[in-house]
Amino acid sequence: MHDDRTLVEARLRRVLDERIRPAVHPESVPLEVAVWHAPGEPVPVAEGLAADVEPVTVGSRWGAPWGTSWFRVTGTVPAEWAGKTVEAILDLGFDENMPGFQCEGLVYRPDGTPVKGLNPRNQWVRIGAPVQGGEEVRLHVEAASNPVVMGPRPFTPTPLGDLETAGRDPQYTLTRMDLAVLDETVWHLVTDLEVLGELMAELPVDSPRRWEILRAVERALDALDLQDVGGTAERARACLADVLAAPAVPSAHRISAVGHAHIDSAWLWPLRETVRKVARTAANMTALLDDEPDFVFAMSQAQQWAWVKEHRPEVWARVKKAVADGRFVPAGGMWVESDTNMPGSEAMARQFVHGKRFFLDEFGVDNDEAWLPDTFGFAAGLPQIIRAAGSRYLLTQKISWSRTNSFPHHTFRWEGIDGTRIYTHFPPVDTYNCSMRGAEIAHAVRNFKDKGAARHSLAPTGWGDGGGGTTREMVAKAARLRDLEGSATVTWETPSAFFAKTEAENPEPPVWVGELYLELHRATLTSQAGTKQGNRRSEHLLREAELWAATAAVRTGFPYPYADLDRIWKTVLLHQFHDILPGSSIAWVHREARATYARIADELNGIVDAAQRALAGEGTVPLLFNAAPHTRAGVPAGGARPAEASGRTTHAGRPDGGHVLDNGLLRIGVDPRGLVDSVLDLATGRETIAPGRTGNLLQLHQDLPNMWDAWDVDEFYRNTVTDLTDADEVTPGDDGASVRIVRTFGGSRVTQLLSLPPGEKRLVVDTEVDWHETEKFLKLAFPLDLHTDRYASETQFGHFFRPTHTNTSWEAAKFEACNHRFVHLQEPDWGVALVNDGTYGHDVTRAVRTDGDGDGGTTTTVRASLLRAPRFPDPETDQGVHRFRHALVPGASIGDAVREGWRINLPERRLDGAGEVTPLVTVDRDSVVVTAVKLADDGSGDVVVRFHEAHGARARATLTAGFPLAGAEVTDLLERPLADTAPPAVDDGRIAVALRPFELRTLRLKRA
Repeated sequence: MHDDRTLVEARLRRVLDERIRPAVHPESVPLEVAVWHAPGEPVPVAEGLAADVEPVTVGSRWGAPWGTSWFRVTGTVPAEWAGKTVEAILDLGFDENMPGFQCEGLVYRPDGTPVKGLNPRNQWVRIGAPVQGGEEVRLHVEAASNPVVMGPRPFTPTPLGDLETAGRDPQYTLTRMDLAVLDETVWHLVTDLEVLGELMAELPVDSPRRWEILRAVERALDALDLQDVGGTAERARACLADVLAAPAVPSAHRISAVGHAHIDSAWLWPLRETVRKVARTAANMTALLDDEPDFVFAMSQAQQWAWVKEHRPEVWARVKKAVADGRFVPAGGMWVESDTNMPGSEAMARQFVHGKRFFLDEFGVDNDEAWLPDTFGFAAGLPQIIRAAGSRYLLTQKISWSRTNSFPHHTFRWEGIDGTRIYTHFPPVDTYNCSMRGAEIAHAVRNFKDKGAARHSLAPTGWGDGGGGTTREMVAKAARLRDLEGSATVTWETPSAFFAKTEAENPEPPVWVGELYLELHRATLTSQAGTKQGNRRSEHLLREAELWAATAAVRTGFPYPYADLDRIWKTVLLHQFHDILPGSSIAWVHREARATYARIADELNGIVDAAQRALAGEGTVPLLFNAAPHTRAGVPAGGARPAEASGRTTHAGRPDGGHVLDNGLLRIGVDPRGLVDSVLDLATGRETIAPGRTGNLLQLHQDLPNMWDAWDVDEFYRNTVTDLTDADEVTPGDDGASVRIVRTFGGSRVTQLLSLPPGEKRLVVDTEVDWHETEKFLKLAFPLDLHTDRYASETQFGHFFRPTHTNTSWEAAKFEACNHRFVHLQEPDWGVALVNDGTYGHDVTRAVRTDGDGDGGTTTTVRASLLRAPRFPDPETDQGVHRFRHALVPGASIGDAVREGWRINLPERRLDGAGEVTPLVTVDRDSVVVTAVKLADDGSGDVVVRFHEAHGARARATLTAGFPLAGAEVTDLLERPLADTAPPAVDDGRIAVALRPFELRTLRLKRA
């Protein structure tokens, strides 16, 4: 037989495009259209429905950026269409290749009942099946003219990312507003041919199955009259019946399809638009569930569910019914799909507390899985947090984006820093927007790395990012792939059903230990410094507010602000979403975030002040309130008393024009350029700065990644660097015990203050940058006279070690990494910590010593990442004034690093009062760090204490309550007693605790 394969395949493509697809809607009549353009922000539905409209025609331009237009479409179903299926085709001007990234709409009936969403892949609204003929049609469309921020040339700077700069020019052209007959037979023929054509293209050319499909397709095309597609479609379908009925082989890979719409809570649109995106998608999915009995849809992010409940009660009613039916599934158990690298310990815990509690309160659903398909890597402390929240599984997809190394597993147990393991799945389909195309299904089969040990994988199916969800076309394809020879089998299932199946067949998969580092998007640790500092400050203010409010409630009857703290926590958690905290959203999002953080700070400072005044009482005793988990200036953790005296710091000039600071613990040398050339630990005589090098060195790099501007920093940024060594001023500080440095470069100005606090073994570096650079990266470097092959950086509830060398591609890929409050480097008997109050990105490198013969071993340089200046999606990223505080701590143990990290993030608060305030809870061992003291969320008045072992060693300690105890319970993060854990013994208010390295524990203390 002659090889005519390419001829038949080309024929199929053309006939589908030019004859069959156009025949899906063979008859149509235009609808009458009128519109009202809302003058500002979106309006309530009732107002939009009642607005005065003006006639508009197809072809008209509409939609200023971020505007809302209310279209009213009316018409009459022709009498001759009686008995047929009729739909409204409403094309607002869609580009079908951009679902979720442009204009969208939500369709309402005149009474305000939502019908379904409109988006580029979902332009139809069912009118009747069948219709009677002669019915009047009246629909309203709330249309959002969201601009295309990431246009045909992605990552091009654009003013469209903020309402204040986007302009008022119409963005879209009204393209089609018709009533149309749906020929369901032709629609099914399209799906038959798409499924078979896509499957055929993935089979080997010499596969008999491929040729069977080819001949069946050829017969179907022969049976089709191109001038009467509707009349001959059934005949063509009959030619395909046998090849569609051939069952899959018993060893076929099995895919659990989960209907999904990964909706970014903010990204290339503001938070307020996500509220509407979620409503449109939820309306679409509940409608699709009504039409498709096998379909299952899962939605994560409790915040998004809460938005539907608050803003679209009609949609919420449909969602609640679908949840009760078990087909609209709450997934993930988190408040949002947050970043997991940067959120602090308590914040990461509260993501699960608030997310799981919402689903429990609303639906009685307790999620087993964490659902994070798009998060930019995973911190090594996360497995313990997931388990402490009562969950067992994790799903992610983003690791497939890594650029250097291919992750070796798709199903594995992930082990965190404390030894906790979480059963984890990484779908081999390599997308969280699966559309059931044959290429996606075949890729999942080929790519699956666990062949032989397992045969199940998951496919999140539906348009996401900007929403839309699963389409009827995807469902129809999945139905044909349920049991089809040559393909993986596809079944709609819930996430919990999938995990139960895959764990049963593969109970002991491989183990991955440590962080799940994404070899991409490393710059998200630095972009939008104001957002990151707002997050850090909010996390610590929440700690203070809970601590002092709980202490005051128990001591004085102070009214504990349950509702306010709950609301503020949820706001902070929302802003940890994986495109807000990472700095990868449009300008509008970050402008609002900065304002939100400022408002939160004012409110939390008010709570702290009121609680501390209640505790202090009336008096003139100067009190230092210590919110840190370690004693400070003689003041116990969680208490207040007068601070102890701490010595003094001296300043002296040097003959070369430099400066010396000395407090009896450290002697700091500052050269005439304002660079630190000596940090001498006086107790050991150990020099901290590497020979011939200088610290406090600001370094400026060119920074234009190949793509993903706000997200990425590519390794070649290191090829060009400018050391900022020229100083405009280097003078003694106003206090006489510090050095002030001013530098200018480009269009920017840096003012630094180097200070050595009395009685403290740390050099404090305050840096103010008035930043006006573009496509630059600013780092703060300290070359250290340390030889070490690894270093520690803080993560949730502990720290994680990374290598300082680049022996393998895995290590070399980690050229930018995340820390929380500290980075710690150590030789066996001496170490150094660099602590910070709001930066996350850093790098650590090795260099050859320059003293002696030039090869005296290696030194280690640690650099904190301060600022970037990408131009997409926010062309003005970080322009303006920023303030950073770092401290270099010589001679530091890991315990010193932990303590100093807390110190720099919890500034002293001083207040006059009657006398000492004793702590509500104390722990007698520094390595056991209390991260939260609060009242129980249920309003019982119980005191909840969360703590962990912070040094990486086993610890025994005694926790003492500063109030009468009636008993105690060990609980999960949601403050529920652990069923398999006996209550701890209480001895006169004391509880003995024993912790393994980095173990997290929550105690609920019942007040007598």
